[in-house]
Amino acid sequence: MPSLEKMTCIEDLRVVAQRRVPRMFYDYADSGSWTEGTYRANESDFQRIEFRQRVAVNMEGRSTAATLVGQKAAMPVAIAPVGLTGMQWADGEIHAAKAAEKFGIPFTLSTMSICSIEDIAEHTSAPFWFQLYMMRDRDAMARMIARAKDAKCSALVLTLDLQVIGQRHKDIRNGLTAPPRPTIANLVNLMTKPRWCLGMAGTRRHTFRNLVGHVKGVSDMSSLAAWTNEQFDPRLSWADVDWVRQQWGGKLILKGIMEVEDARLAAEHGADAIVVSNHGGRQLDGAPSSIRALPAIVDAVGERLEVWVDGGIRSGQDVLRAWALGARGTMIGRAMVYGLGAFGEAGVAKALSVIHKELDVSMAFCGHTDIQTVDRSILVPGSYPVAVPS
Repeated sequence: MPSLEKMTCIEDLRVVAQRRVPRMFYDYADSGSWTEGTYRANESDFQRIEFRQRVAVNMEGRSTAATLVGQKAAMPVAIAPVGLTGMQWADGEIHAAKAAEKFGIPFTLSTMSICSIEDIAEHTSAPFWFQLYMMRDRDAMARMIARAKDAKCSALVLTLDLQVIGQRHKDIRNGLTAPPRPTIANLVNLMTKPRWCLGMAGTRRHTFRNLVGHVKGVSDMSSLAAWTNEQFDPRLSWADVDWVRQQWGGKLILKGIMEVEDARLAAEHGADAIVVSNHGGRQLDGAPSSIRALPAIVDAVGERLEVWVDGGIRSGQDVLRAWALGARGTMIGRAMVYGLGAFGEAGVAKALSVIHKELDVSMAFCGHTDIQTVDRSILVPGSYPVAVPS
């Protein structure tokens, strides 16, 4: 049996998660759209960025502390919103939120979560963030924002890049549903996942609790893609962003920005932070990696709001690379999911510990003891993306 103590990197956790999580839910998290080219580029483009190693520098007293939209964090990392997290491990969102709280970083709950806003509020004490998808039912959206307020969420993350869903071939082939339909193929696969089945037998949380009973037409979840295409609002505009901001009244983070023009519009429409993100390569296949898009956006709006990045972050070194290129925060999704699917809450804690250790040690080797002093001078010229003059 794999031992948590022997997990040395995120890849170790991924291997165990793939073994323990039912195929359709593992594939849901660990896949992209169409050819998965952007999904792969998100990770590989980070690896091309090289560090300048410095020596004979005092490495004592290091700090990775940062502030994300006014909230102190142990490192410039937040847990990204990931749908169906409660299908990776029973009550998965609760376990991930508890691990994030103990570590001292923000947790973001997805609209498409298995555990509800109220579930997270009941089981945690630190303020968490809520991620919103815009749906056709505006009354339901207003109620969902009010529920996040009631739960004392400290920031709202509005995702802008899922008005329609990208074609994710693995989800289609697997017939993704939550809970899984009792088909022969699913039952055969579940027979090889006894730990997962036992956990699910011990919880009542098996479907989308943020939506069921709250949004019209949500009773039929037989096809997640079909339901998303029917319910999510393809008319989403900047006027809707203004409406959400007025309804919410607190810290607003806009996720899914990949172009300078959209970053400027986000600043004009009152965002406190933006996340440079291609949805983990799960929407527009053929788009550039998030890290390649980052420098131009930082140059354009970095003095007006906080610019963060997600997609492809598999190590603390990737966090350091992103910070050096101007990101004032990062969000991790798959790295958290691998830990959760492998070992539950302890696995998420392990993933965060691995990332923090890699960030801390790599920063020291680059000659810095405080992440606040790190800039792109720690990177080898020519190895990292730069903003192209327009």
